Amino acid sequence: MTVASAANTLTYDPELCINCGMCSMVCPHGVFEAGEEVAQLVRHGACMECGACPLNCPTGAIAVDCGVGCAYALMREALAGKKDGDCGCGPGSPCCS
Repeated sequence: MTVASAANTLTYDPELCINCGMCSMVCPHGVFEAGEEVAQLVRHGACMECGACPLNCPTGAIAVDCGVGCAYALMREALAGKKDGDCGCGPGSPCCS
């Protein structure tokens, strides 16, 4: 069963997971943790959509639309040399609270 949320574009299919641990190693926000048989999605709302987990998942169990949400806003601000404070998530978002 694929897990998804309205908080971001992250989707995870534990049936494809081989529990290699790469997702938990590369995620800067601790969205995944190693489990007994498959990785556990423990902080879905903390995903900043950076794309590290799907790029490192050997089975394609994880998908995310990179370049949206907070990660995109932070990179845009850094490249432009300004801070507009708009991550695109909206008030009360788990990543911005």
